[in-house]
Amino acid sequence: MILADTHSHLYVEQFNDDITEVLQRAVDADVRHIFLPAIDWKSIPKMDDLQHPDITFYKMAGIHPCSVEENLPVDGDKLLEFCQRDDFVAVGETGLDYHWSKDFVDEQKKSLHLHCEVAKEVGKPIVLHNRKSTNDLLDIIEEEQDGSLTGVWHCFTGSADEGKRALDLGLYLGVGGVSTFKNAGVGEAVAEMPLNKLILETDAPYLSPSPKRGKRNEPAFMRYTAENLAELMDLSLEEIAEKTTQNAFELFSVNA
Repeated sequence: MILADTHSHLYVEQFNDDITEVLQRAVDADVRHIFLPAIDWKSIPKMDDLQHPDITFYKMAGIHPCSVEENLPVDGDKLLEFCQRDDFVAVGETGLDYHWSKDFVDEQKKSLHLHCEVAKEVGKPIVLHNRKSTNDLLDIIEEEQDGSLTGVWHCFTGSADEGKRALDLGLYLGVGGVSTFKNAGVGEAVAEMPLNKLILETDAPYLSPSPKRGKRNEPAFMRYTAENLAELMDLSLEEIAEKTTQNAFELFSVNA
């Protein structure tokens, strides 16, 4: 069985002291593919330091919406330069975040439009962060969608209707730890989605699934999310692993 963690920030300082052990635990939990979204420009060189003989890493380039303020104006030429390289599989993460601050909403929107344009130009998927901004986020994707834009609503936390709208706009849904939280309603919404549009993720070091909630997240914990999704969809863990990993390969156009 092989699992793919499609969203993990393993290059951040929370993993400085034990990254070797973290990666070995990932392998022991059958996680053999890890996708690395950027937070800002400084994220990118750190990705090259991540190595394990049994894990394939995949890089992305982008400016997180919470990093837009420190990176104004967002450098579209620099973004394009990275994203058109063969060793980068996606554009992101980008998106909108209205939780921490609404002081730079217009700048966040401009950045998201820019990331969408780059994604279409290089023919690679876009990775979308969304916090308390669903309608605006999906409206921008709808505006940018010309039939060529693909991507994922990472850490999906929406309703079933919002999820279906995202699918109709050509997006996949990233299923993470929040889907395991009781009373969150996310698991029930995910259960209504078609399995061929779901991919698994951790968002490590954030949003650990039950029963690890409140602890630092890591790729090995994604197995709890996979097991929960299997229960929600009345399928075996092996079926969930096989299909979500296949979905990830298809979305990001990579080969095992």
